Amino acid sequence: MAASMRVIAFNNAWIAIPATVFASIAVLHAFLVVTQRSIELAQGQTNLGTLEFAEQSRLTRAILWRIGLLMIGATSILLIAGYMSLAPHMMTGLDGMAFDQFSIIGKFWSPVVAAMTLLMIVGAERNRGRVDFWEAALEFARRSLWLAPAVIALGIIYLGLGLGQGLIRNALWQFYQTSSAHSLIKNLIFFVFIFSFAMLRLWVTLLVLTWALKQSYVRGG
Repeated sequence: MAASMRVIAFNNAWIAIPATVFASIAVLHAFLVVTQRSIELAQGQTNLGTLEFAEQSRLTRAILWRIGLLMIGATSILLIAGYMSLAPHMMTGLDGMAFDQFSIIGKFWSPVVAAMTLLMIVGAERNRGRVDFWEAALEFARRSLWLAPAVIALGIIYLGLGLGQGLIRNALWQFYQTSSAHSLIKNLIFFVFIFSFAMLRLWVTLLVLTWALKQSYVRGG
């Protein structure tokens, strides 16, 4: 759904904003599902797989508005500090967990948002579904010895993925300009391009963060 909304936003400027909002919701829901798979791959235990779709949606919404406030707060701080050009990139922190960011600060901000999202999901499991942002923030601070390097590593990985994605994007743009293929074929190719990189980015993000979180538990914080 997120990839579809991205294609719609790309082709229709009038509905770009609502399409982007729906894409963010879908990204967070996908993050929840991949979190379950990633924890299981790390030989961890999770009850996320037992949640029905309605329960997953409630958890997604509970996390979404908290992450939204985090992004608004970060944006406001940069605006007050006078960093007008950097502030808008803080609002794409959630989107950047699956889709390419076009700023360096954004590529390092999205892993922070991803780490906070992961910790809120883990905390909700521990607290019978109750999402607590501040508990997740304290947990991030306690486990920063492992999570902070993971965030930095992901930022560097995002830089590499962004470079590769940019090269392919430019090639597709040239194809769009020169090819006489039907617009449906062009949109399908663009969709596959977005979807493939979104899934790759999401999996890499959670595998790195889950590994770091597991090491912090194994080695005592």
